[in-house]
Amino acid sequence: MNTTVTQQEIGQRIAALRKRKGLSQADLAKLIDMSRPSLTQIELGNRNLDAFELCKLSLVLGFSMDALMAPDFSLYDLSDHDHLDERTVLKERISLPVLHANKFKNVLLYILEKCAGKPNVGETVLNKLLYFSDFNYYEVYEEHLTGATYRKLPYGPVPQNMDSVMDQMVRKEELKRITTEYYGLPQTRYIPLIRSDLTQLKASEKEVIDRVIDQMSDWSGTAISNYSHKDMPWLASKEGKDIDYELVFYREAPYSVRNYNEEEE
Repeated sequence: MNTTVTQQEIGQRIAALRKRKGLSQADLAKLIDMSRPSLTQIELGNRNLDAFELCKLSLVLGFSMDALMAPDFSLYDLSDHDHLDERTVLKERISLPVLHANKFKNVLLYILEKCAGKPNVGETVLNKLLYFSDFNYYEVYEEHLTGATYRKLPYGPVPQNMDSVMDQMVRKEELKRITTEYYGLPQTRYIPLIRSDLTQLKASEKEVIDRVIDQMSDWSGTAISNYSHKDMPWLASKEGKDIDYELVFYREAPYSVRNYNEEEE
């Protein structure tokens, strides 16, 4: 092995090879029988590869050990005759988030039941509490909580279709929308008129939401927006574009909510 190639460089090369194949981290992790968080740590250069793991990667991604470790590594110098069958990739690929409207409504009501009385909890804070609940749950359990899609906007991540869901709930008299002033600025707030259906929320879901509420529900809109701007999913996304849930696996402290050290193989 060429000692001039760093662990970080090896991780970057594996990530480049994976992307050349059109594979997500979830795809590759399943194909080599590794946890997705472990693969993330390898690509970040935070975890070593053993010989057996390197062998499996070379077979799936189509590279030789010599080529991977070469100081002048280039994707263009590698043969590309062994792309995976497209049907296999599609079969293994993790599903995209799909909004579960009833779950989203009950998560929203649950948060409002606990926070609506706080004068700081307007739309800005509410959006961020929803965002961190959804993305923290995905990091821990690798499953979607509400399935909401979030977009990167100047004031932080915002769930798409939020206005239409809110308008519908207001019309059904499930929510009341009020306009107030908070530190001299106009603020839109929501008051729940019905209780959330707790049978629709698993204990694990409530636990993640409660931790977000305990940590952030007393923050001002400015404070929680600034905090969200340093979270890797928001940082790594393009302005005005959807935020990829997979980016939670690139989080570092204090944003990461999963203990990856216990999962090292």
